[in-house]
Amino acid sequence: MKQNNMTNEQILSYVQEKQKQKNIPDFRSGDTIIVHNKIIENNKSRIQKFEGVVIRRRGKDLSESIIVRKESGGIGVERTFQLHSPQIEKIEVIRYGKVRRAFLSYLRDRSGKSARIKERRVVNPNKKTVAKKAAPNKTKAAPKSASK
Repeated sequence: MKQNNMTNEQILSYVQEKQKQKNIPDFRSGDTIIVHNKIIENNKSRIQKFEGVVIRRRGKDLSESIIVRKESGGIGVERTFQLHSPQIEKIEVIRYGKVRRAFLSYLRDRSGKSARIKERRVVNPNKKTVAKKAAPNKTKAAPKSASK
């Protein structure tokens, strides 16, 4: 009989790495995303898109989850997704929001214009760099000639 030198922790981490999704983009609370969710009905499967604002992102590794909120017909709809679930086909980031909280519970009480979030400009979505405002161009205007 062959002896296995792997400990339980090593086995657990190996299995978790196998089940992790690799195609998750970089996003955080306040960003608007589209989650492509795989739905299985009877023997058929289809992809359903859910577009909304990320209210919360919590957890780490396989237990990481997000809450996405959208307003549909004047009624707020929230869904919780497990990020590394096999039901999630892909996630697209539409807008990067500028917020100062990790959990945007105040959006639940708001609708319409009051629920808007400022957009943060990202130069390269693959890198975590944010565009800075360019300094105004300081050029002296030519003096006006006095003509009478």
